[in-house]
Amino acid sequence: MVRKREFNTDEALDAAMHVFWVKGFEATSLTDLTTAMGIQRPSLYGAFGDKKELFERVLRRYTNVHAAEIRARLGHGESVIEAIREVFEQIAAEGRAGDPAYGCFCINTMVELAPHEPKFAVLTREHQMYLAVIFREVVERGVRSGELEGHLNAGLAAHSLVMSMIGLTVLMKSGPDRQFVEQSIQAALSVLQ
Repeated sequence: MVRKREFNTDEALDAAMHVFWVKGFEATSLTDLTTAMGIQRPSLYGAFGDKKELFERVLRRYTNVHAAEIRARLGHGESVIEAIREVFEQIAAEGRAGDPAYGCFCINTMVELAPHEPKFAVLTREHQMYLAVIFREVVERGVRSGELEGHLNAGLAAHSLVMSMIGLTVLMKSGPDRQFVEQSIQAALSVLQ
């Protein structure tokens, strides 16, 4: 007889994400994870597999939520440029308000694991490409509405915006000068002109 799971999977994944986010993959122990998740090792292995499989589940959860948030933020308002500006300004505001060590979970994974773990290189690259699709759709909406020039290459603009978004997120970890950040956002948006 299979025993019923006695914990909320999403809550457990969120708790694991927090630990991985603070400590990184390598420095996180199974004890750190089971303590934060409120489960025993057999339950962790039974529900999520080993530490790497758990990390993959956490990363997939994060990228799904992150992409949905970006899509929702970009869907607000009539002005495409202002919607994109608000996304960049929100990243800057979150970087100033929060713990700069956190940054973006996916970017942290790109830095820590992607260079020597092909699976995580693929997963982080997939997230970048999905974000590019979201930005491309928004840019295309701006071209259709006449807000953006018809000759604008939406795909190239989207790739540039994703790179700028990633760069801004990393930049915010260093506590940069506010004016430098504002000028960087303006430069990122210039791809839309």
